Amino acid sequence: MSAGRMNPLLIGGAVAVPVLLWLSLFTVSENEFALRSSLGKVQAETYAPGLHWCWPFESITRVERRVIGQRMQGESFLSAEQQALVLDIALSWRVRDAALFLRASAGDEKFAAARLADALRSELKGAYAQQPLLRIIAAERGGLSAALLGRLNAVAAGLGVQLLDARVQRIDPTDELANGVYAKMEAAYGAQARQVRAEGTGDAERIRAEAERNRAEILANANREAQRIRGEGDAQAAAIYARSYGANPEFAAFYRSLQAYRTALGREGDMLVIQPDGEFYKYLHNPARH
Repeated sequence: MSAGRMNPLLIGGAVAVPVLLWLSLFTVSENEFALRSSLGKVQAETYAPGLHWCWPFESITRVERRVIGQRMQGESFLSAEQQALVLDIALSWRVRDAALFLRASAGDEKFAAARLADALRSELKGAYAQQPLLRIIAAERGGLSAALLGRLNAVAAGLGVQLLDARVQRIDPTDELANGVYAKMEAAYGAQARQVRAEGTGDAERIRAEAERNRAEILANANREAQRIRGEGDAQAAAIYARSYGANPEFAAFYRSLQAYRTALGREGDMLVIQPDGEFYKYLHNPARH
């Protein structure tokens, strides 16, 4: 072998070393877990964020470390009265044990989300089936009690994840149930309105009757008082007339004659036939004589 020609082994080694280094070095970010697998077996230890190395025959599996949001929309459940409800539910969770997460779900986030959704549906189905509709709607957190969340956490722990939050974002009756409830409310309010109108009409009639009674009583009292005053006036007038007649009988006779003239001759169209020289006309023949 000539000194001018390079040894192929040296050339191969010079090429292989950088390749081996490239295959052995890897980085881990703060947003992921990294696990080493050797001969198909996942090691429980995870790598911290930074630069690391492994044997070329080993593989590195990465798992999301950040919080994962999950929404369950349009979920239907039945209350104790077999009345349907539609719910929108929001879950948030993250991987806590990366090795267990890989064994339980093969690192598939969708599989873990489906397992959590199935567990929550089962828990809510059993809880809602024992409660009336109004209690479910009025319940805090939509009926996600601490006991229910505790059982859901147990399922999450078996998947290697930690449940951070679960809440009902919307809880509504179905359109058919809502229309039925609206019809019942409309009928109830209609009956209440009719009752109020009937009570108002009765009150109006009572007030009107009471006002008429008060009016009649006031008029009766006024008439009675007027009769009393008129009677007193007539009595006083009669007393005055009596005193006047007693003081001057001739004037009294003259005054009574004038009253008789007014009564007999004061109306238009009346005709009176009497003797001119009768007693009735004695003051008209010669007024000065009297």
